[in-house]
Amino acid sequence: MTDLSMPVLLAAAATFFAAGVVKGMTGMGLPTVAMGVLGALISPLAAAGLLIVPSFVTNVWQVLVGPAFGPLVRRLWPMMLAICMGTMLGMTWLASGETRAATTALGAALVTYAGYSLLATQIRVPGHWEPWLSPLIGAVTGVVTGCTGIFVIPAVPYLQALSLPRDDLVQALGLSFTVSTVALAAALGAHGAFELQGLALSGLALGPALVGMWVGQALRGQISPVAFRRMFLICLLLLGAEMSLRPLV
Repeated sequence: MTDLSMPVLLAAAATFFAAGVVKGMTGMGLPTVAMGVLGALISPLAAAGLLIVPSFVTNVWQVLVGPAFGPLVRRLWPMMLAICMGTMLGMTWLASGETRAATTALGAALVTYAGYSLLATQIRVPGHWEPWLSPLIGAVTGVVTGCTGIFVIPAVPYLQALSLPRDDLVQALGLSFTVSTVALAAALGAHGAFELQGLALSGLALGPALVGMWVGQALRGQISPVAFRRMFLICLLLLGAEMSLRPLV
């Protein structure tokens, strides 16, 4: 599945450490950072398989350490269910390897959203929209996850638009990403994309990701809510730019 040379293994370890730091600070970014780097070394399908263990464990950690697990599950379960269904539908595209156009489009959408939010007032979703909008956002997020292996669009902008407190937002992101990771793993398994070698490498990637996440969480505790929101949006902007430019590299 992958080149097992030492340079590739070292690059993967450094990638997962950096992705863990970003995730610890902002509550997201591990799949996008990892896919962005690893996609240049191995196939997108293999990279998605490598993400499974570190993504799942770091997301479970993130969702369990927050203050509002029960209320968030009760509020967001329609979105989570729709993510699972959408991921199964979208996996056929990822399995085909034809993801360049989708990744570019997603990156452009992310840049647009983050840029607007940095320059204008924060976008907010009225509470009475949530019953119908949450399942729709979940379904689209699931299809995007199945197509590209990336969990960001449109779940992250939507959750940020709910105006959740900082720690609740990070926990809600963890819940969304945990569900997306499980759904992606199930979809990969349904398409015969799991290999023992890849699963073992995915387990080895967990160590650097956890260390990076611990570092990122320590840094997040030193940041004010206003600075956190700005950093969060800048992170989205950079991730979107990387996704948009990836096919040109």
